[in-house]
Amino acid sequence: MLIKLIIEIILGGVCGYIANGIMKGKSDSILQNVILGIVGGFVGGIIGNLLGLGGGWITGIILSIGGACLVVWLYRKFFKK
Repeated sequence: MLIKLIIEIILGGVCGYIANGIMKGKSDSILQNVILGIVGGFVGGIIGNLLGLGGGWITGIILSIGGACLVVWLYRKFFKK
């Protein structure tokens, strides 16, 4: 259970980093990328379940990156100057 949590945090960080690159991020911190990636993975999972998608690692990673892009966009829209 602890190993699964660690893997999910690492994958969330990687997805956050990828989403930051897709969204043309300038100088966001690594910690911020990890947090937005984890939140984005959660959002992507919810959206995937609502649409009936999911079930595999590849689908989960794609949904996590998409969710992280959405969360990064919302973060920049509401909290960045």
